Amino acid sequence: MIATDGSKFSQNAVLQGMELAKLMGAKVYALYVLNKDAYIPPVLETPIHLGSKWNVTEETLRQEGDDAIRYAKKVAEDKEIGYEGVVVEGDPANAILEFAEQNRIDMIIIGTLGKSGLERFLLGSVADKVVRHSKVSVLVVKK
Repeated sequence: MIATDGSKFSQNAVLQGMELAKLMGAKVYALYVLNKDAYIPPVLETPIHLGSKWNVTEETLRQEGDDAIRYAKKVAEDKEIGYEGVVVEGDPANAILEFAEQNRIDMIIIGTLGKSGLERFLLGSVADKVVRHSKVSVLVVKK
């Protein structure tokens, strides 16, 4: 499974993960986690819905996910690799770990940097959480 957020760093993980899958003859799941809470200040106990502005943010997240999955699909098709793109909602690290366990994933591939800035500071590193809590091997692709 390749976890992707559509960033340049995760696109690099997609490329390297697909190359490994090709060599191993493996099927690849590309997983994008739609994290609706990513743009909500963590000090708020409940999300504030600002009418159409919230809808734009959610639409933006969904478009980002579609783009990330579409990129992974193109790479898989170019390399003739069995592929399935999946978009789920939730906390990124937890969703990656749950998907891996529920689908008997042999290896998780993830980039070291994706989202950054204040969001990364507040939420912590997704890759770090996945490495620390995964029951299967994790390949971390550096930038």
